[in-house]
This record gives sequence, structure tokens and C-alpha cells, in this order.
Amino acid sequence: MHFLPEYFYDVNFISVTFRLFLAVLFGGAIGLERGATKHPAGFRTHILVCVGAALAMLTNQFVYETMTSIADPSRMGAQVITGVGFLGVGTIMVTGGQKIKGLTTAAGLWASACIGLALGIGFYSGALIAGVLVLASLTILKRFESYFYELSRTLDLYVELDSLPALKEYQKFVKCQGVQIQSSLLSKTGTIGNGIGFHMSIKIPKGMKHADAIELLSNHEGINLIEEV
Repeated sequence: MHFLPEYFYDVNFISVTFRLFLAVLFGGAIGLERGATKHPAGFRTHILVCVGAALAMLTNQFVYETMTSIADPSRMGAQVITGVGFLGVGTIMVTGGQKIKGLTTAAGLWASACIGLALGIGFYSGALIAGVLVLASLTILKRFESYFYELSRTLDLYVELDSLPALKEYQKFVKCQGVQIQSSLLSKTGTIGNGIGFHMSIKIPKGMKHADAIELLSNHEGINLIEEV
């Protein structure tokens, strides 16, 4: 069921302009949130992805309606999804502590492309609802996520120590603070200086905040780095 005049669903100058303008609007809104939080793909990148995806679907519709009706109207859209997947991989990185960053940005690029595809084919209602939900997920739901994560008593930490002998002493220190070590694993990645790095899954006492736990466990000789992963 169409809620706009019929010419907005045909391929003409007005509909093309309208769809591409909405692609700039939605892609830019998602990109602004990513850019404001200093992520790799920001305002312009999301606009380019969304507009490019919309143009691909517009081109598909144009070919289908004006040149040959045997063309697959979804073929170019499928190629866009694949291409954006490779683009999203470029925003994902793994830190020295094996902390994965950029997954949300990669997902945002993919979602922007999907919104662009919906706009390009004239599926305005789907693009509008999806755009609102994506923005809500990146802004409002982020606060809920942080709140519930903070309530969790389980933390995964990456710790770098000066030497291997200091590891056993540090594990004793952790247990003395009332913290339960659930698992630990030496890291094979490079560390600062000649020290060692290891991953540690712990369970903190009830009522203790994550930041307080990290600060408490960092007060030990020989620690070069400690961070939550």
C-alpha cells in the first residue's frame, strides 16, 4: 500500500531526487553518531554507502522498467550487500589485548546499505522504520547496554606483567582481594617490553563496580597494563 503519490514510486526526476536525498539524510544521521564517538567510518562514509546502495537499486529499477523486464531487479542489490561486507571488515581491528573493535561500525555500514537499497527501490516505510530503529540502537539502547553490563559480576581482563614469575604472585594478589579467577590464558601477542600478557576471566564481589575492580587489581608491582576486553 502506497502512502505517497504514485510518481514517487516510478523512476523520474522527482522520485530519484527524493530517494537519494533521503539516503543522504539517513546515512548522514547514522554516520554522525559513529563519527561523534570517534569510530573509523563516520559521516561521509555512511552517506556514500547509503547513496551508492540507493543508486544501485534505482539503476536496477530503471533497467527493469525501461530496457528489459526479464532483468532481475534484486541482482545489483545483492552485489551491494556483498561489497559492503568487505568494506565493513576494514573497520574491524583487534588490539594487542585481543579486544575487538569496530564491529558496531561495520554493522552500521551494512545497515546503512540496506536502508539505501530500500530507499532506492521505493520501500519508504521500511527504510523509515529501519532508520529510526538503527539510530535508537546506536544512541538510546547503548545506555541500557552499558547499565546492564555494569551489573554483571564477570569481567574479562587483559593484563601485562614484567615477567613470568610475577604471574603467580599476581594471581595470589587477585584472590586476596576477594576476586574469583574463573580462567586465565597466556597471550601469544606482543607485549610492552620483555614482559608477558595474559587474559583473565574473573568474578568480582557483589556490589563492586567494574572500574573499581580494575583500579583495585592494578595496584600491584610489575603491572604494565590492565584493561577490560
